[in-house]
Amino acid sequence: MIPILDSKRQYATIANEVEKAVCDVMRSGCYILGPNTKALEKELAEFFGVNYTVGLNSGTDALHLALRALDIGPGDEVITTAFTFVATTEAIGIVGAKPVFVDINPDTFNIDPDKIEAAITPRTKAIIPVHLYGQPCEMDKIMDIAKRHNLRVIEDCCQAIGAKYNGKMVGSFGDFGCLSFYPTKNLGGMGDGGLIMTNSESLRDRVVALRNHGGAVRYYHDEIGVNSRLDEIQAAILRVKLPHVKDWNEQRRAHAAYYNKLFADAKDVITPVEAPNTYCVYHQYTVKVPNRDVVHKMLQENGVGAMLYYPVPLHLQKVHAYLNVGKGSLPYTEKDTELVISLPMFPEITEEEQRTVASTLISCIEKSKTAAAV
Repeated sequence: MIPILDSKRQYATIANEVEKAVCDVMRSGCYILGPNTKALEKELAEFFGVNYTVGLNSGTDALHLALRALDIGPGDEVITTAFTFVATTEAIGIVGAKPVFVDINPDTFNIDPDKIEAAITPRTKAIIPVHLYGQPCEMDKIMDIAKRHNLRVIEDCCQAIGAKYNGKMVGSFGDFGCLSFYPTKNLGGMGDGGLIMTNSESLRDRVVALRNHGGAVRYYHDEIGVNSRLDEIQAAILRVKLPHVKDWNEQRRAHAAYYNKLFADAKDVITPVEAPNTYCVYHQYTVKVPNRDVVHKMLQENGVGAMLYYPVPLHLQKVHAYLNVGKGSLPYTEKDTELVISLPMFPEITEEEQRTVASTLISCIEKSKTAAAV
């Protein structure tokens, strides 16, 4: 089986460094909000070119606490995409706000900024663009809309660490950028973890208090908060990995280019579009194919670990049935979620494996046509 991701291969390249870092933490006796967390926050602020970052328990908490820090809650609306993982809208629901869905650009899978203004109402308080699969959103247009309508912007960068728009890191445009360190991410820990970034000292301070039970001073609590502190062991692991991220992203881009070459003559495979002025980091390499579900099953049977991210858009999920957003309301989102399939993509994948993936996919598509005809 050629896996969608092989974290063991990456670990083998940095095992000695990681094991030393973890053992150092265990020997130190400092396991929560210790020197590694503080150092990682500083290193990631420098990486992104922002003033502040705050380590948290997960990417979901990053989105949740960003909304809390901006005082977004019941009665408010937040514009976002239905083509994303549920954590994006889960965070909106946790604070009691309402997600308002906007259709995507079918080429990039990202929210279409030209459709945002039509969704704005007097209750709209924020926009959450999602840099899906590592492809940056059109942040200049989104920030212009936000400025003209006095809206907050929270960037969901959970799949896009290191991605750039017009030479600037995603996550550094809005009021907040939110990261996940889930093990499958381009910068992944060995457990859960997350982080917010911001250029506002007051917003940073609010998140720092919220992550630690709502208090900036120990045993003094100003509001209801949560327990969302980045684990010191995870911070130590991430510090070992961070210097490698740029190289790993470059390898992903090289693999994407090679896939594009392998599929150049495959008319039934629509390859990803890297939009102008963007630097995509290919968290996933996602193509569109006919007979997707049949092809996916065939790939699995033939040893290719392809995945479906995300087969049912959020506006059609049971969790959001209360919104009464019916089928047909987001045509591009609905069409693409029936066509997309993500192929094995990780820095250590070999060209031989990529050739096998590509030839197997093309073969499975041809076989699926025969099956459909029968």
